[in-house]
Amino acid sequence: MSTDDDAILIDVDGDTHELSRAAAADLQTALGDALTERREFFRTAGEYRADGSYVVSRKAADSAGNAKVFASFDEVRRLYDRLPASFAAEDVGRTGLTGSRRHMLIRHFAEHPAFDCSIARRNPLRAEKSNDREEGRADRTA
Repeated sequence: MSTDDDAILIDVDGDTHELSRAAAADLQTALGDALTERREFFRTAGEYRADGSYVVSRKAADSAGNAKVFASFDEVRRLYDRLPASFAAEDVGRTGLTGSRRHMLIRHFAEHPAFDCSIARRNPLRAEKSNDREEGRADRTA
C-alpha cells in the first residue's frame, strides 16, 4: 500500500488498485463491519469480533454468564464436529462447558445455518445432526 495526496494504492493478489481517500475510508468501514458482524437468531446470537474470536450468547442477555467466547468460529466448528449424531447438554459438557452455556450452545448449533442439526427434544434438550452432514454432503458455511 502506498499513498499520495489524492489517492491510495492498494495491492491485492498482485493487482494494484487506486482508490480516492473517500473510497478507501468507505472500504475500511465496510471491512470493519464485515469482520465484526453480530447475527441474532431466535434465542441465541453469534458475534465475530475484530480479534478473530467468536462469541455465542443468549440473544437478549448482557452478562458474561450468558456468553461463551471461542478463539475463532473454527473452534466452534471443531466442537460441533466432535459431538455425536444425537447430543445433549451432557455431551457438550464433556468439552469443559458448564451450566446453562451447554444448553445455549445446543440451541446455537440448531439455529445457526452453518450447522446441520435441529432440536429433537426440548425436555431434556437434545439435538440431532441431519443425515446430509453425516453422509458427507456439502457443508454449509457461515
